Amino acid sequence: MSQTLQLPIIDLSSQDRLSTAITIRQACLDHGFFYLVHHGVEEELINKVFELSKKFFSLPVEEKIKLAIKHHRGYTGLYDEKLDTSLSAKGDSKESFYVGPLTENHLNQWPSEEDLPSWRSTMEAYHKKVLSAGTQLISLIALALNLDEDFFHKLGALNEPLGFMRLLHYPGEVDSSKEEIYGASAHSDYGMITLLLTNGVPGLQVCREKSKQPRVWEDVPSISGAFIVNIGDMMERWTNCLFRSTMHRVVPTGEARYSVAFFVDPNKDCIVECLESCCTESCPPGFPPIRSLDYLEERFRVTSIDSVEGHTIFPQIKSYT
Repeated sequence: MSQTLQLPIIDLSSQDRLSTAITIRQACLDHGFFYLVHHGVEEELINKVFELSKKFFSLPVEEKIKLAIKHHRGYTGLYDEKLDTSLSAKGDSKESFYVGPLTENHLNQWPSEEDLPSWRSTMEAYHKKVLSAGTQLISLIALALNLDEDFFHKLGALNEPLGFMRLLHYPGEVDSSKEEIYGASAHSDYGMITLLLTNGVPGLQVCREKSKQPRVWEDVPSISGAFIVNIGDMMERWTNCLFRSTMHRVVPTGEARYSVAFFVDPNKDCIVECLESCCTESCPPGFPPIRSLDYLEERFRVTSIDSVEGHTIFPQIKSYT
């Protein structure tokens, strides 16, 4: 039976920013996960997002696939993704819907207003609120790294960041075949940070030591109204593994689970390379520099079972000679 992990709680509204940054630093060193409260996203809006998410996923499949994923925006069906590519399973038991950056809103797909009134306006409002909370949090993470608060802004990472919102539905009943099925198989997130809300149904587990075998999994309970925040692979690359991008998964519980993940990723042209403060002669950079968009699209390509073209974040620009 899995143990329950006790995570620190970060108050985004705290006036004692230095103390908050110290707590974030320890959380990122120890767990790569923490809770975020007083984040400025109203309870009424959160409830509306979950209500409309459930309505969308309850639509007939033939209606949902009219919005099939394109440019990493839109609907992905059950088993369309396998986050742990080492598994023999056919895919992860979840369906999802992506909303991409609102600065490129013409690429987003939306259910019709006739079918789901106020769906688009609600998701856009949530997107704006969570992106704001995420960028505020990244300023505190910069402080936690003994950098200036505006370090990632000056670097260009937060100049039109790639903010992706993903509505998720994990069915209560899963395929009863002999192969092991996960709601989301073991993985780490790809970007800077992820802010997650759930409907309170358990299932999220983390493995703090991803290089050790056998893996030890610990349950992460939800706190009503609090985001569960985790560090992504790009932040791990920036910090030369000082801040950990922790392996996690979602296991079926027999009850339908809904969640909303928000990925705050750098500007598409931002170069992610080891911070000077995180490397020395005895601890040289562990990763080569890489363009943000190139890294993300390669990770999407590897884990996608459905159309790979659906996960190119921007349309390909053809050149004519």
